[in-house]
Amino acid sequence: MVRIGAAVAALSALITSTVAVTPMVVRGADFVNSVDGTRFQIIGVAYQPGGSGGYNGDGNDALTDAEVCQRDAVILQRLGMNAIRVYNLDPDADHTECASIFNAAGIYMIIDVNSPLPNESLNRVAPWESYNEGYLERVFKTVSAFMNFPNTLAFFSGNEVINEDSHPMAPAYIRAVTRDIKEYLAEHSDREVPVGYSAADVRPLLAGTYNYMACNLANDTASKIDFFGLNSYAWCGDSNMEDAEYDVLVEQFGNTTIPIFMSEYGCNLVAPRPFTEVGALYGTEMTGVFSGGVVYEYSQEPNNYGLVEIDDSGDVELFEDYDLLQEQLNQLDLATLTATNRTAMERTAPECSLDLLMGANFTESFAVPEQLSEIADLIRNGVDGEWPTGVTEITETAVGHRVTGSNGNEVSDLALNILAEDESNLPGGEPISTGERVDIGEGDNGVGGSSGNSSSGSGSSSGEEDAAVRLGGAQLTFLTMGALGLGMFML
Repeated sequence: MVRIGAAVAALSALITSTVAVTPMVVRGADFVNSVDGTRFQIIGVAYQPGGSGGYNGDGNDALTDAEVCQRDAVILQRLGMNAIRVYNLDPDADHTECASIFNAAGIYMIIDVNSPLPNESLNRVAPWESYNEGYLERVFKTVSAFMNFPNTLAFFSGNEVINEDSHPMAPAYIRAVTRDIKEYLAEHSDREVPVGYSAADVRPLLAGTYNYMACNLANDTASKIDFFGLNSYAWCGDSNMEDAEYDVLVEQFGNTTIPIFMSEYGCNLVAPRPFTEVGALYGTEMTGVFSGGVVYEYSQEPNNYGLVEIDDSGDVELFEDYDLLQEQLNQLDLATLTATNRTAMERTAPECSLDLLMGANFTESFAVPEQLSEIADLIRNGVDGEWPTGVTEITETAVGHRVTGSNGNEVSDLALNILAEDESNLPGGEPISTGERVDIGEGDNGVGGSSGNSSSGSGSSSGEEDAAVRLGGAQLTFLTMGALGLGMFML
């Protein structure tokens, strides 16, 4: 495998084989524990330090620096996260140490298989041009690089490919990529790994997008998505279910036959963000339909969604947004999150039919593109590479960077809490930026950090253009690679 520097080599000397979290699978409308079938709710954050500019295909990405992953796993563990979503990854790099660190912290990984670089995603305006052997080879490499980690929760086959400007055939090609990934996994993975799609919250297209992706297609079960993600920034500040139209989403997806979760949320039109949507998303109003969500995003980038600021030396300053999010998460009724939604699990997806296609920009056909012979060969033979076989044990707990709370004080008690086998992380950690904190000296590391945790077996565990995401009655404009179908994470 590709080696990733002296710091990683030093950490590797402390590593032996182990398993921590229990792999999750899809059963009906829930993510569930693969051992005992109890429900899992995603409490996640978008994780791409450096933004899209931090990835250029040179062998370095968000999950190749073990020291950085150790720092961020500790911060996210304290926050109460049990999942990260990672967008841009180099499939030829070695991610074992970082995957193992997040595994030890009880944190799952949701992996996007595409990237903003040329020929590494579907072209939304001409998808047939990008659906080729080179593109799918990279996709399969990304799958191979992560499919054997127990804390790989899922793969996204596409992100915001469908919008007002996408070609009507784009949905069919997303189903084709989904099919290809699932067939590759069936051939080369020892376990199920769910594959889904992440949609923009464009209300005129939302129902049609979900229906097209989630319906049953005769003689083609593989192209149906296993779960549906929604990137929604409709809840801003101290909003409510009605004003943010979350009640509309609950009603619209009330009969879902697959898991649905917020694959991005966290409107920043009000600063600092109070994250009052957390109580709704993980409360009784929504948990019967939604399986949690992913806050956008961990580190501060030019679009100003960060929970923390990372300086050039790697030291971290927590924002007030971090504190407010932790406060909301610590108020959750964890018992509500673990309740199994048995009614949803009994539903059957409808057969694909044209009356399901509400909105524009959908082909009036469910003819998924045929699999190219060269892609079939890749699926059958596998892609070249030395792929990891699983995670390794982490024994080092120290954080090698300074972490400063939003109150300006350095934090002296941060260290990785290595969870027992089959445990996943949960909210309940001690707030960082409240009360007296002892400043630590240059080069000192804190130890003995705390975090809420629970057994995962109990279920607790081509050119740029302007685009818009609906925020209730408002519009938020952001920069996106329009022709490539890569959404908010492109900022």
